[in-house]
Amino acid sequence: MAKLILSMDGLVLKEIALNKERLSIGRKPHNDIQIDNLAISGEHAVVVTILNDSFLEDLNSTNGTLVNGQPIKKHILRNNDIVELGKYRLKFLVGEADAGGDFGKTSLIRPGMAKLASEMELAPTGGAATRSNIGMPPTPPAPSIPGAAIQLLNGPNAGKELELTKTLTTLGKPGLQVAVIARRPHGYFITHVEGKQFPVLNGQALDAQAHPLGDHDIVEIAGIKMEFFLKA
Repeated sequence: MAKLILSMDGLVLKEIALNKERLSIGRKPHNDIQIDNLAISGEHAVVVTILNDSFLEDLNSTNGTLVNGQPIKKHILRNNDIVELGKYRLKFLVGEADAGGDFGKTSLIRPGMAKLASEMELAPTGGAATRSNIGMPPTPPAPSIPGAAIQLLNGPNAGKELELTKTLTTLGKPGLQVAVIARRPHGYFITHVEGKQFPVLNGQALDAQAHPLGDHDIVEIAGIKMEFFLKA
């Protein structure tokens, strides 16, 4: 599981596991990561995690958000990225990473932790039995889901279709309202990413959690209505 390591002046303050889809950062108490400092806006930034991907978005904060020294509005986090919020830093770690370097020598490696995905991909596969797979049952194939698409129902592009072939499909207007449709092994899910207003699904406003999509559901994002449908 990915995590964030909060520090200031090289001192580790807190370790935060990204175990929820939406994690807010800001000065106000209701944030998941509260940083009580005047340089931090009340609602400064948010991290949205979908499957194995985490997105960092600055919520129009007063002093901005930096990643690896560069100002960002929206950024896909990569292992060892350094997020700067005033004097505070958040280091993004995936798998068996540690909090070395900028955060001193405190090791975060735990015995028995799972290997990184990149290491697992290098493991032997196929015909010859190896010491690690002798006597092990074969891995069942991943469940397959039907293809899907959305059709725009209004606006200048009404009637056009967009096939949902990617793991993540971003929809909406940056700065106004953005949502993501995720293709998962057990179906398609929509998650709010950006904007004060949440997407509307079949006439009901969604919340910050991921919601499953069904055949012929009607979604409205940034004033554009669209129909989600499965393809045979």
